[in-house]
Amino acid sequence: MMNGQQPIIILKEGTKRERGKGAQANNIMAARAISDAVKSTLGPKGMDKMLVDSMGDVVVTNDGATILKEIDVEHPSAKMIVEVAKSQDEECGDGTTSAVILTGELLKCAGELLDQNIHPTVICGGYKLAAGKAIETLHDLSIAIAADPPPAVILPSSRATFTTESASCNPLSSSSTM
Repeated sequence: MMNGQQPIIILKEGTKRERGKGAQANNIMAARAISDAVKSTLGPKGMDKMLVDSMGDVVVTNDGATILKEIDVEHPSAKMIVEVAKSQDEECGDGTTSAVILTGELLKCAGELLDQNIHPTVICGGYKLAAGKAIETLHDLSIAIAADPPPAVILPSSRATFTTESASCNPLSSSSTM
């Protein structure tokens, strides 16, 4: 948009361009669909999902990251949710399902606020304030440990982590009858 010129927008044939509240609602709905798809897989009693690709190959898993890698997403805002999971996986190696579900819930709340005619800028500002408060609370609750902590400090959390992460690898832990 240089010198007051109109931007040139190129869309695929048959593509419909939306604006305003309708576009916001569609974007939130598409992103929440991805969140809802992995929500039931969370936790030790998470349910398995059976995915069938175009070649007929079947994958049965309750791992949110695997599900998000296997599904083919076209909608731009839904793709952003998949990117949230990828970023979480690259940074931490865990928590992809939780990050996607949290994002979906934040979008759900944002949609409710939009329905009440609250401006998106105000919603974003509120989320920034909440994020700052959450970080402050985490700092207040944190406990400093030595750079090389003794095993008594590390073992309980390590056991909990390995137990939840290995549950999806243990065929006896599956609730599926397949």
